[in-house]
Amino acid sequence: MSEFRGVTTPEMEAKMRGILKRHRSIFLGDGNAPPARPRGVVCDIDVGEAKPVVLRARQIAAPFLVKVFELLKKLLEAELIEHSESEWSSPIVIVLKKTGIDIRMCIDYRLLNLLIKLSRPLRLIDDLLVDFKSGM
Repeated sequence: MSEFRGVTTPEMEAKMRGILKRHRSIFLGDGNAPPARPRGVVCDIDVGEAKPVVLRARQIAAPFLVKVFELLKKLLEAELIEHSESEWSSPIVIVLKKTGIDIRMCIDYRLLNLLIKLSRPLRLIDDLLVDFKSGM
């Protein structure tokens, strides 16, 4: 676990660069690019007999409107999202990335999450890091 803290050796950096280069197709260059298209993923959310969660859209700051429009357009073109007439509605939340230019579009699913029962507990981040380390 100590390898994840402190100084990265040149060997570790070279190894990581090799891994990133080998899998570069899953990374996108544009800071506001949509994520890679999922393959074979279906998201069915069992909410039982719950009434639909309907939250109104939050106001988006004027400087972000064009970026949000462009990102939504890319997501539609990539068929990662689609137009919907669903009774369910959660607002988007815009977060400025560290670049100070690009945005990250998130969805506020907190109320929806309250309706969902976990089929199994979430794994601890330390366990995930150990698995990641052993896979390298």
